[in-house]
Amino acid sequence: MSPSSPARAEAAAAPPILVLGNVNVDLVLGPLDGWPAIGTEIEVERAEMRAGGSAGNTALALTGLGEPHRLVASTGDGPNGVWLRGRFDAASCDWSDDPGMTTTTVGIVHKGGDRVFLTTPGHLQRATPEALLARVPAAPRPGAVAILSGNLLMPAIRAATTRILGELRARGWATAIDPGWPTQGWTPLLRTTFGEWLPLADHVLLNEDEVAALGEGMGSGAVAAQLRPGGILVVKRGAAGASCMVDGAESIVSAPVVDVVDTVGAGDSFNAAYLAAIVAGATPDSAIARGVEVASHAISTFPRSYGKAGRFVAQQ
Repeated sequence: MSPSSPARAEAAAAPPILVLGNVNVDLVLGPLDGWPAIGTEIEVERAEMRAGGSAGNTALALTGLGEPHRLVASTGDGPNGVWLRGRFDAASCDWSDDPGMTTTTVGIVHKGGDRVFLTTPGHLQRATPEALLARVPAAPRPGAVAILSGNLLMPAIRAATTRILGELRARGWATAIDPGWPTQGWTPLLRTTFGEWLPLADHVLLNEDEVAALGEGMGSGAVAAQLRPGGILVVKRGAAGASCMVDGAESIVSAPVVDVVDTVGAGDSFNAAYLAAIVAGATPDSAIARGVEVASHAISTFPRSYGKAGRFVAQQ
């Protein structure tokens, strides 16, 4: 057997979607009609403790959809970390151990479905690019996609994002990125940093507030102009649906009207369905339509579900 055979075997065994990034415990409470006064207490109708984080939610949606994938992530080594790992399909995960507390996010759902997040630092503050990249195989085939999610919440991963995206490309992966909302705010330095990331991503998945902040109100075209030729900017627009822009051409898909339970993880569920459609050979506009369909189902069900399971088949 030649020295390269084990590497080829590993690549052949890898699924076509690789999910990298933040996994944490989510405690979702609500609905809330305005913030209570300091020093008071109120009751809410619903509380749910579940696995979360942008990468975590994407992996859960891929599992729910029956789409082959691999999640590469870390947790703390305490009880919450053990509990968190148990929420995922073990055969689809490659975990690294991180001594200490597991990051926890409290999601407060407001009436109408909007939400706000409160996050503890925990293990995400200690995640390293070395541990992440050590678990990244070569891409199994052309068109396989690796998504880096929630990197803005992980300082060392954030600092190494340019390197990580470059390494993913070198290993044959098409790249996708959904950095999340910066807790430090949209500083000039962060916008410059995004300018380094965007040309290295084949798929940039942002919500409309992130696009507005990144582009300083100049619209999605200003952000899309920073992408590589053929790069796809996807803008998740909540109840309005989603759009994508490729080389200046824009497609828009409307969302169905649904009774919203909660929107926590909606964008991540969208990402899962979008990427599954892309690796199946769908066009960008068909992929965003699939993303909108699955996200709309996810936000309107409790316990959460993603619609009919089964691998996406692109229409020819």
